[in-house]
Amino acid sequence: MAIHSLPTQPQAEPYQMIGRLSPPHLRPYVLGWAGFRTRAGEPAHPSRMLPLNAATLIIDFTGMSPIVTGPRATATFSAHTPWRHGVAVGLTPAGMSALMGTPIREVAGTTAHLENLLGTRAAELTDRLIASASWADRFSLLEERLTAWLRPDAAPNDLIMHAWWRLQEPAGPSTIGSLAGELGVSRRYVELGFRRVVGLSPKTVARIARFQRTVDTWRRPSATLNEAVACGYADQPHLTREIRAMAQMTPKQLFAFVQYTDRLTG
Repeated sequence: MAIHSLPTQPQAEPYQMIGRLSPPHLRPYVLGWAGFRTRAGEPAHPSRMLPLNAATLIIDFTGMSPIVTGPRATATFSAHTPWRHGVAVGLTPAGMSALMGTPIREVAGTTAHLENLLGTRAAELTDRLIASASWADRFSLLEERLTAWLRPDAAPNDLIMHAWWRLQEPAGPSTIGSLAGELGVSRRYVELGFRRVVGLSPKTVARIARFQRTVDTWRRPSATLNEAVACGYADQPHLTREIRAMAQMTPKQLFAFVQYTDRLTG
């Protein structure tokens, strides 16, 4: 489960979230879903959207129109956090096509309004999520609706999607050349396929995956700052350079923000 965004300034209270992985039948398309909420009365801060390999469907319950943000290689910023209380759903490249009818490359590095992708289903889903009594009910509703929306011609197991999943794995191939060799195709084939399907190069996808493994490692309450080197970095200076380049924060700053969270219940 990846973290989509963080405030750019320390908040008086931790942000709250609760996440769940998607069930096996949806896993090729949906990574999972998470509920989030800022503290009541917390002033809006500028937000920092972190590097991410997935598309993210965000439905806010406080009035913002639902959106889909695309994969991105570096942090992006907004003047204030537009989402305060709602749900986020992570979509794989196959999921973006199968559920939204739009290739993920078309939203890479940008944001789309969900209404433009789903029509009236966007407002219907938002209303039903708001009316749900608990996070368990909301997550069940998401599972039911996303399962129903799967296109019958969805095909998540093609070569490029297999390659995309391999790059998300901690023990994935160390180079794009070795990935191509594993798949029995040329490196050029892999590079062109990623541009066509994902909108990012395979090398960029691998860097983002390593970054997200780092963030996930730091989310554990018992995590230490130095553990992240084992996520695939050559050494501590390599980690520092990559975190600064991709998140525009020092490792220590990012670690502090990731650790400052509470479990959301109810």
